[in-house]
Amino acid sequence: MEKKFINVEHVRREDQKVVMDQIAAEKHCPFCTENLVKYHKKPILKEGKYWIFTDNQWPYEKITNQLLAIYITHIEHIQDMDPAAGAELIEFFKEEATKRNIPGGGIAMRFGSSPHGSYGNSVMHIHAHLIEPDLEALAPDEKWKFTFGKSGKKGSK
Repeated sequence: MEKKFINVEHVRREDQKVVMDQIAAEKHCPFCTENLVKYHKKPILKEGKYWIFTDNQWPYEKITNQLLAIYITHIEHIQDMDPAAGAELIEFFKEEATKRNIPGGGIAMRFGSSPHGSYGNSVMHIHAHLIEPDLEALAPDEKWKFTFGKSGKKGSK
């Protein structure tokens, strides 16, 4: 069975789909360091021992900030992550939340095979999001959601 590095079913935007189709044809991981600059056009904010930090190139709808942390080594499951990587991740997210004056939000990371935790992932390589929802863009009774697990819906709100 051929290794899948991406899941085009979870692509949310047409400009993203064009790039993801190219990645699928080339059959490599877009988040591995040797491929990242080819596809990711946002500047790298910081590179740590375990993570590369940047803004999401294709942010979700109705958000104010969406930071992306990409694990430097290609892994797809949290079991393979160095425990010290968690401290580095939180430290960077703390710094950016302070710098950007983010009053609240969430941190999300999917891992493993679909349809478990990675449902919604377009890239299987472990990465984490710091997300600040845009409360002004949400309807009064609307909640911002990040998808995990098996669902009939694609992606996130």
